This record gives sequence, structure tokens and C-alpha cells, in this order.
Amino acid sequence: MTHFWSTMHIIERIYHELYRAYGPQGWWPLLGYDGVQPTKSGSVAGYHPLRYDLPETRGQVFEICVGAILTQNTNWLNVEQALLRLHAAGGLDAERLCGLGDAALKEAIRPAGYYNQKARKLREFADFFLSLESRAPDREELLELWGVGRETADSMLLYAFHRPVFVVDAYTRRIFGGLGLVDEGADYDTIRLFIEEHLAADLPVYQEYHALLVEHAKRYYRKRANRPVCPLRRLMQG
Repeated sequence: MTHFWSTMHIIERIYHELYRAYGPQGWWPLLGYDGVQPTKSGSVAGYHPLRYDLPETRGQVFEICVGAILTQNTNWLNVEQALLRLHAAGGLDAERLCGLGDAALKEAIRPAGYYNQKARKLREFADFFLSLESRAPDREELLELWGVGRETADSMLLYAFHRPVFVVDAYTRRIFGGLGLVDEGADYDTIRLFIEEHLAADLPVYQEYHALLVEHAKRYYRKRANRPVCPLRRLMQG
């Protein structure tokens, strides 16, 4: 066992440590599932631990993509409210979203903030989604869409379309930067490729790792006085 841990790259070791501490996270949340993840801060609605087969339907694929857009510059509790309102308005269907009036769409997604910009992003994505029919997009196609950046595109690919691409968010930068593994100011793809080079392209692992980093950061990397010391630091000393 000592040899196993000594030869495993630190990126893998961190994953195993986080999974041992927090367990499966059940990302990406879907409205049709009851929350069962006790480690979540705030709402637990929609989390589905160990269900890596999800999304099951094209509608759920679209819902995840809509959530990935709405979560830009806000927290998931706000996104959840926007999704519920959008669902009530019929807007969690790509064709129906395209048919919603501007006022109705903006009002539905108001809880997620930046509703003028996000309404445009959702319309453009819905048109693109309908053009896909049953196929999955590639990363370049998503990045060509107005308002879809690398983190949003990779979230869609990983959680909606089951493509093993690592999602780099602010928490990833903060944790790995704090541990001295990456430069927090490094280019997004530089960090993503560094992680992917040291982690097998396994869909459940990529999904769990991203979610586990978020959960860990909420506990140890929030900007507050007297925050606890990150327990992952001891791995760097081993």
C-alpha cells in the first residue's frame, strides 16, 4: 500500500482523499430528483449520487446545459429558483424556450441575475441545441456560441453529453493554487490539461472530482477570518 500511494500522482491522491471525506456528490443537479446528499451546503434538491447514467432524456440534457449557463456569476440556489420558474413557464424545452417572449423569459430567470444577457445566451443555445438533433456537440462548436466560455462548455460536455473533460472553476484554481500545484493565474486550458495529463479519462471520476473540489472549497477556501487549515496540505508533505 505504501508503494501504491508513493507512485500515485498527487492529483489522483487528492481525488481519493476528497472522495473518502465527502463521498459521491451526485452532480449535475436535476429538478426531477430528490436531494439525498447530506454534505451539501444549502439546497440538496436534484442531486443523485452514483447515477452516472444521467441525463436519461434529451430534455434533461437541455436542462443541464441551461443550468450551466444560468450558474455563471451566481450560486446554485439562485439557479435552482430560476430553473423552477423557467420550468413553470415551459422554458425547459428548447423549442418552447425559443417561443417564449422576451419579458417572460427574463422574468423567469431573474433570480440567476444578469437576466438580459442570460436570456440572449439561452435563446442562442436553444437554437443551436435544436440544430444538433440527436448528436453531441464538440467543444469548438460550443465555444463559438455567444456567451459560452470554456468552463460553461466543459460543464455541458462533462455532465450533459458524457464527455470526459475536466471542468476548471474558481475553486479548482484556489485549491490547486493554494497547494502549489498550479499558478492560479494560469490559462484555463493550461490547468485543465495539467490535470487531465495526471488523471485517467474516467467520466465518473471527472464528474465527482469537480463536485468534490466545490464541496471542499466551501469548507476550507471561503474568504473569511479564522478559516480552518486545508487538510490536503499534509498530502503535499508526504
